[in-house]
Amino acid sequence: MASAARSRRAPAALRNRLRKIADLLSSSYGRPRPHRTDPLDSLIQTVLSQNTSDVNSERAFASLKCVFPTWERAAAARPETIERAIRSGGLARTKSRRILELLAAVRRREGRLDLRALQQLDASEAEARLRGLPGVGPKTRACVLLFALGKHAFPVDTHVQRVTRRLGLLDEKTSAERAHEILGPAVPRGRALDLHLNLIRLGRELCRARAPRCAACTLRRLCPACRPSL
Repeated sequence: MASAARSRRAPAALRNRLRKIADLLSSSYGRPRPHRTDPLDSLIQTVLSQNTSDVNSERAFASLKCVFPTWERAAAARPETIERAIRSGGLARTKSRRILELLAAVRRREGRLDLRALQQLDASEAEARLRGLPGVGPKTRACVLLFALGKHAFPVDTHVQRVTRRLGLLDEKTSAERAHEILGPAVPRGRALDLHLNLIRLGRELCRARAPRCAACTLRRLCPACRPSL
């Protein structure tokens, strides 16, 4: 299918480099096991994670599910009620309206508030179905595909983008959308989950935006931006 064709066109050198990076990171951090989530839950969680910390977004999602045990009840709520439930996640007014728009679009397209039918599609078909939902960008689509549906996809968040830029895989002008187009097809099959999560861990712990701890990094010999004296 389309995703397979894109994967075949990905430069072999980039794919090999990503495999080596994945191997080095897994030797330090291990290979996280997949933990499947409901795809609609994953979609809403990713919306709540935008422009906030994991702690805040998880708190907001837990609050939302406590107030609205089913998505049917959430879809029938007023925006102000959703907003109060997710206030801890930041940008509550914007996100409350986006959540309601998404729920309405899912029900209109799927006939119910459920995205589990996407599990029966291949990755490219499922990605195309998600692409049509309002406000759902490449990172959100990739998160749902990878974490909820167990399909080959590679989300690029701020940590992944920063680390891969420093590694010379992307240049400074590469947009987030273009980063998904470059990296996604090149990630070796079966390595998207551990590479994504381990790059995030590296970005949080060592390859930080300020004062990166290059001397402690397992990728320092591969990194043109490495400053080993730090």
